[in-house]
Amino acid sequence: MATQPGSPETEVTRNIRLWHRVLLAIGVAGLFRITPLMAQQPVPWFGASPTPRGTSGNDHAPRLDALVGDPTQDTEKQGEEQVGSNDRLFWALPNFLTVENAEHVPPLTAKQKFDVTTRSTFDLVEFGWWASLAGIDHLEHGEPTYGQGAEGYGKRWALAVGDGAIENFMVTAVFASTFRQDPRYYQLGRGSAWHRTGYSISRIVVTRSDRGHAQFNFSEILGSALAAGLYNTYHPVGDRTVSHTLTSWGSQVGYDTISIVVKEFWPDIRDALHKHH
Repeated sequence: MATQPGSPETEVTRNIRLWHRVLLAIGVAGLFRITPLMAQQPVPWFGASPTPRGTSGNDHAPRLDALVGDPTQDTEKQGEEQVGSNDRLFWALPNFLTVENAEHVPPLTAKQKFDVTTRSTFDLVEFGWWASLAGIDHLEHGEPTYGQGAEGYGKRWALAVGDGAIENFMVTAVFASTFRQDPRYYQLGRGSAWHRTGYSISRIVVTRSDRGHAQFNFSEILGSALAAGLYNTYHPVGDRTVSHTLTSWGSQVGYDTISIVVKEFWPDIRDALHKHH
């Protein structure tokens, strides 16, 4: 839903436009990741027989996992330089802070939390994601004070990068380290779809401490709140209101909730695609 430059924008319109951009950017970011892989790998991706998660399958047929990293391989065991998995949602978006088929893994140090957050935030696909968000916002005349042309697009791109990077670091690095909480999502992987959906949604407010105990998710709630407050230091003056700050906070928590639900069911989607092909 587009608004004319200079016309007032309601909060409802702003939210609709935000989620519109998010959905479109998912598709563009996926193409940004997959297209180079298609050019580099001429053989079919889904040549292997259906195999349980974490197995190698047919050695003579390449798996998509091999192209983008084994999603079940915990690279923390390979060395201290790289933390987290190599998994990607829909083989595009970084999913490095998700634990699959495991309950007991070593806790992350503060340095490791910052390292994996940096790796996720500044992954090549994230730049495609932010470029997509900025492009959609540019076409819809979002933030009308930025104007059009290359300069207007550049400002919108910088805004998208700033918002995404700040929220990521506040939630999974700064506050996770401060409160000694585990920023990883532990997939349930069993039970009915409703049960798993409820579990994944609950992880927005319930998380694990570094010692493995359940506790309130201060990292998510307070981290995203502080990020929304920091947006006021560089967003256009018209956005620096209490209402807009609360909307940004709610939008970030809402997006993170949807992201967690997708993370819960991604292994099922991935396995179903392997079996289909």
